[in-house]
Amino acid sequence: MSDQALKTTPLNAAHRALGARMVGFGGYDMPVQYEGVLAEHRWTREHAGLFDVSHMGQARITGADAIAQFERFVPGDYAIVKPGKQKYSLLLNGQGGIMDDLMAGKPFEDGLYVVVNAGNKDADFAFLNANLSGDAKLEVLDRALLAIQGPEAAEVMAKHEPALGDMGFMDCRTIRLFDEDCIVSRSGYTGEDGYEISVPAAAAERVWSQLLADARVKPVGLGARDSLRLEAGLPLHGHDIDAGTTPVEAALTFALSKSRKERADFAGADVILKQLADGAARVRVGLHVKEGAPAREGAEIADADGAVIGKITSGGPSPTLGHNIAMGYVPPAFAELGTTLKVLVRGRPAAAEVIATPFVATRYYRKPKA
Repeated sequence: MSDQALKTTPLNAAHRALGARMVGFGGYDMPVQYEGVLAEHRWTREHAGLFDVSHMGQARITGADAIAQFERFVPGDYAIVKPGKQKYSLLLNGQGGIMDDLMAGKPFEDGLYVVVNAGNKDADFAFLNANLSGDAKLEVLDRALLAIQGPEAAEVMAKHEPALGDMGFMDCRTIRLFDEDCIVSRSGYTGEDGYEISVPAAAAERVWSQLLADARVKPVGLGARDSLRLEAGLPLHGHDIDAGTTPVEAALTFALSKSRKERADFAGADVILKQLADGAARVRVGLHVKEGAPAREGAEIADADGAVIGKITSGGPSPTLGHNIAMGYVPPAFAELGTTLKVLVRGRPAAAEVIATPFVATRYYRKPKA
């Protein structure tokens, strides 16, 4: 895609002023790195990284039928989600394939606030517009979205608004912040504690600059965002999951609410429930690649005898662990932890072992139970 065809976020000029290296991603001109992927990755793990994720799609679904209509296409129980909370879910097609993964929550008094992936947002919103019925209405929001992630993120944000320190993982609320009406969730895509902050587009550059004025905060590009999410074992849509992958295959069955499985009233439920009962033909696993070059997307996975059994969907060096890791799909017989496999990198076999994900322990902040 040419530069002329790429869309920009409200922070494009700010990235360029910081000397960011820009690339096309999800149809947008986005910063891949500032001072370097490795340094930014480590800074986020040790301090607080600030990410522009304004390319993501943000929307509200309103109306008395909002939740019932939304639930037709996702396997999560949103009727029981409490006000001020959000839940991860999957937008499913009739075959149980994952059209997108998303966050949906209740920061408002009514309806849902939904955040979807940049590369899918036009298709997602067109699908919802065409399929929501009753009085459920989709309103696409023209807002910027920032993510601040890392062990010092909570202290940084509490300086601006002490109430943010009281939020727990997956809390989601509206709040007056930086003299703007913001939507804030305590969540992210790095495995670290942190927040995602939705701000009016016109205020984005001012808020970005205010956060970067804190010495604990540095800007982080998409390169480190990818290596951080890989260490956290989080799938990337269009790579690790897609419309031809089910939640069972993708090892995302935690997103299937018990009540929804019992009701079997969501898109693709028949396919998914059959796979839950009988098993899927393939399943997503984590791999420690023990030698050679990193195994990247598209590399083949072989059994101990060299027979090809699957493919890598994401992979690279883990800065935190100091060795190569990957995710990919293999038949269930090869998915047991400790299974010895091979990955074929540039035609050369390299030893690999199935290991648990997340590769690096997540550090989400969960409030102590009262």
